[in-house]
Amino acid sequence: QVQLVEFGGGLVQAGGSLRLSCAASGRTFGSYGMGWFRQAPGKERDFVSSISASGRFTEYADSVRGRFTISRDNAKNTVYLQMNSLKPEDMAVYYCAASRSSYTYTTARSFDYWGQGTQVTVSS
Repeated sequence: QVQLVEFGGGLVQAGGSLRLSCAASGRTFGSYGMGWFRQAPGKERDFVSSISASGRFTEYADSVRGRFTISRDNAKNTVYLQMNSLKPEDMAVYYCAASRSSYTYTTARSFDYWGQGTQVTVSS
């Protein structure tokens, strides 16, 4: 069992930056593929980014590619999402997710564990 806790959400002006962190429990963090998803009110949960267990491979949604960067520190059991040039349409609850597979995935059903989410609000 893996428990995930997200940190770093908040209010930022359009064009600003935030860094989300997700701390994971357990000794096997380094074997999990990790991902970030987001859900805006009234919308489905959408893929944002994912990273392989080694950190070598990453995936991004087209809407965030070039603005967001995912990374991980396996020694700290933490995955990060650096978000730059934020737009009002980025506003959502952001969820961290872990997959028992070490690969990168882009669909929610590929992930086995989820955090509680952290709110990101972008003012225009």
